[in-house]
Amino acid sequence: MENNEELKVEEVAVEAETTAEASETVETTAEATEQAPADEKPARARCGRGAKRQKIETTEEKPQSEWTENVVQISRVTKVVKGGKKLSFRAIVIVGNKKGQVGIGCAKASEVIIAIQKAIADGRKNVINVPIFKTTIPHPVQAKSGAGCVMLRPASQGTGIIAGGAVRSVLELAGIENILAKSLGSKAPLNAAYATIEALKSLSTFKDVAAKRGLTMAEFLN
Repeated sequence: MENNEELKVEEVAVEAETTAEASETVETTAEATEQAPADEKPARARCGRGAKRQKIETTEEKPQSEWTENVVQISRVTKVVKGGKKLSFRAIVIVGNKKGQVGIGCAKASEVIIAIQKAIADGRKNVINVPIFKTTIPHPVQAKSGAGCVMLRPASQGTGIIAGGAVRSVLELAGIENILAKSLGSKAPLNAAYATIEALKSLSTFKDVAAKRGLTMAEFLN
């Protein structure tokens, strides 16, 4: 009996010591929280705000290109190969800067987007310079390319571009504002566009004609 009573007394003493230690730890944590300043904020929130500001500051606008592309036609073509037919797409694109430079590109690919990209690259390789007198062409001209035939005539201010189809697209991107045009041959967009390019190539400036005749600009204009 005496042994049992001694064990109980020892257990009660151990429990009292543990409760005292727990109360001491609670008091120390409360004091630490009271001493900490209220203005301090966690570092994570600061990092998050800084990252957002950096993202906003790094956004920049890309410069726009002066070249303009106009897709004239997208047609589906097939090629007979061993074992069947191969399907692809052909794109005709006109490229110009509306400042006297224009070109035509034609390319084929298995996808429409790739065909357009290849046609744009081809058009920029074949750019020509167009002589423009004020807002029209210097003189009337007529040219052929394959089955296409186009006639171009200068027009007065305010006339606009009297043309249609691929001929109008070529003249607009070349930077001509007033002109009279008529397609006399094939109505296919590719033939009409190439005929228009040939007509613009054959244009001559007043300086070139005066030099060929051995005259000055004043004598030529008089």
